[in-house]
Amino acid sequence: MYVERTDPEERQTKRQPPPEVSGWGADLVPDDRPAFPKERTPPRIGDVPPPELQPVTVEVLHSTERPGLTPVFGTTCPPSGVSGSIRRAAFHYSENDVRHWLMLLFADRVNVVEGILDDLAHGHVPDILGEMGIRAEWRYNRAGFVRKALIASAAIGLLVYMARRRGSTPLDDR
Repeated sequence: MYVERTDPEERQTKRQPPPEVSGWGADLVPDDRPAFPKERTPPRIGDVPPPELQPVTVEVLHSTERPGLTPVFGTTCPPSGVSGSIRRAAFHYSENDVRHWLMLLFADRVNVVEGILDDLAHGHVPDILGEMGIRAEWRYNRAGFVRKALIASAAIGLLVYMARRRGSTPLDDR
């Protein structure tokens, strides 16, 4: 509630707080909604029954903001391995917490490494250059490839130079 102070003894209410609403903003007062008055009241769709709940056959991670699972969800890639453990830990935090998103990004990177190790364990050597598109870049955008290679080489050379320079101290030169 916003309160404007005019006198230390006296308080005056400038405006009322918005009413408590359930949901994620779809239940707001129609005057406060951005699409109003374009929406039809009542909507064209009649009474549509909610979809049947999908059976849970694999572990499904969901937000702490939701009390349960949505009626439909993906099951193609359940959490597994180290990346799955990181994802499970990430879903202990709220979606407005930066730790949630950073842990999910890190879990994606770990999942890539796990996939490469899984390929190697099954005797398949991954074609990393082909998957990164380097051959296509060389074939169809040679100037861009050369530019990127020069920039990467300069950056690596600078890092090596700085590491070597930091390792030597003035006392070592004596």
